[in-house]
Parts: sequence; structure tokens; C-alpha cells
Amino acid sequence: MASIGLGLAALGRPGYINLGHDEDLPPGRAVEDLRQRTHQLLEQAWQAGVRYFDAARSYGLAEKFLGEWLTPERRPELTIGSKWGYTYVADWRNDVDTHEVKDHTLATFERQWPETLRALGGPPDYYLVHSLTADSPALGDKQLLDRLRQLADDGVRVGLSTSGPQQAETLRKAVDLGGPFTAVQATWNVLETSAGKALAEAHDAGWFVVVKEVVANGRLTARAGETPFNEFARQHGIAPDALAIGAAVQQPWADIVLSGAITAEQLESNLAYRTDGPLTEFVQQPEEYWTERSALPWI
Repeated sequence: MASIGLGLAALGRPGYINLGHDEDLPPGRAVEDLRQRTHQLLEQAWQAGVRYFDAARSYGLAEKFLGEWLTPERRPELTIGSKWGYTYVADWRNDVDTHEVKDHTLATFERQWPETLRALGGPPDYYLVHSLTADSPALGDKQLLDRLRQLADDGVRVGLSTSGPQQAETLRKAVDLGGPFTAVQATWNVLETSAGKALAEAHDAGWFVVVKEVVANGRLTARAGETPFNEFARQHGIAPDALAIGAAVQQPWADIVLSGAITAEQLESNLAYRTDGPLTEFVQQPEEYWTERSALPWI
């Protein structure tokens, strides 16, 4: 059964696409306020036994906040994942048109890898290409792939995160390369299960599998209101987020299931997950799911 990790996508910057994100953050969303909140959630997760933490270069100051919280005593007990390939450009604002810019070139890797090292105080255990898609030139960029193989030879497991309705296709292309990739972070939840078979194949091939967006950016939480899923959860006496996380945890191919909590109450509820069958009646078509996700505002 998978372990729970904590993802910092919604904690390291003032704007994100989670439902109710603006209501969950401290008033003003100042850097120091989010630093304190992030450290509080990291400490709460640590005390609860969480040992996997996930960040990215584009998550605002998430890597820096995580690096500040790490201690030499804790670090050997933790597994840290981070990602490169997007650059945060919102300048600590949540009312801009563009929050992050995608670029999967070797030049971006060479710029962002030292930034990650400085922010974390050392290398992460996993370093992923952020939101790789099947048409990304990165999968055919020999110089980039050779550089990533060098990173893997140095002891950092190299992987990719996926997004969009073609996640399975992207993952299979990466697996077929035979390296340097050996880890994946993919979206899977009770609404969007299309990558499940490909994730199982990758896991069987020895890949490390991390599941993200398990509560569908808040659409599988009480924030979504009176939905069929939330009514099902109510009838079974469990919080919808805990039910959604439980569905992911029970997938045999999952190694880590990420909580994206940004309040102590959310993390406590996430960690109280419970499994309750396959929940297949809530599955959407991938195109429908990703169209709805793309319409979520940054708040």
C-alpha cells in the first residue's frame, strides 16, 4: 500500500488553482506568512510520520521553504522530490495572467539544477521533468537525455511528471526509451483514471510512482459543494478528501500518494483516509476532466 507524501504546490506561492485556495491562506499572503505556514505543515506531516516531500522550481519559494525546514538529522530519514522545466514568473502576485513558463530545454535544466541545489541545501532524491507531454521535444533531445543520464549516474533518480489527457502515451514513450527515466509523478483520482494501466506497467518495470492531484484541485473535497461524490462520502460517513485519497492509496502500483493540504485541518483529514472500493461510477472522460481543470482560476 502506498505511503502519503506532502506536496507543496499550493503552499509555496500566493496563487494556485485549488478551490478555496484564497480562503485557506493567511491574510495578505506575504512571503513570511507562507514560510511559517509551510514550516507548520511540514512539521505536522513529519510528526504524523510523513517522509516524502515534493516541490518544484515553479512552486514559488517551495524549495527554499523546504530547505530551511530540513535539518541534518531529518534529511537521512526523508525522501525529497522536485521538478524542473517551469519557471515561476508571477513575482509573488496571484492576479497576473501568467504564473509559470514552460521550457524543457537543456539550458533550462542547467540553470534550474543549481537553483534547486541552493534552495534545498543539497540534491533531491528525485528530480523530474515538470509536466512532460507526449509531443515534448525533450523526449528526443539527445543532449538533454545524456545530461539526465549523467545526473542519474550521480545518484539522483531522474523522472518526469505528466499532465493532460495523453498522460499514458507520454509515460509509455518515456518507458520505451530505456532510460534515463525511472520515476513518474502523474495525475490519478476517482474522476481521472486513464493513466492507471500505464502507471501499473511502469511500476512493473521498476519505476517509482507518485500520484498527484488526488483530490482533483479541490473538486473531490467539501469545497466542491453538493456533488454526487460528496453525497456518496456523506452517506458513508467519511470526508470526501479522505475517501479520494484512500482510493489512490489502494492502487497496487502507487508508491506515494501526495496530499496537497495547505491547512492543518486539511492535512489531518487527508491522513485519515479510508478505502471504500473502486468508486468507478465517478470516472469522467479524460478530455472532460482536463477541460474542467484548465478552466479553474488562479486564486
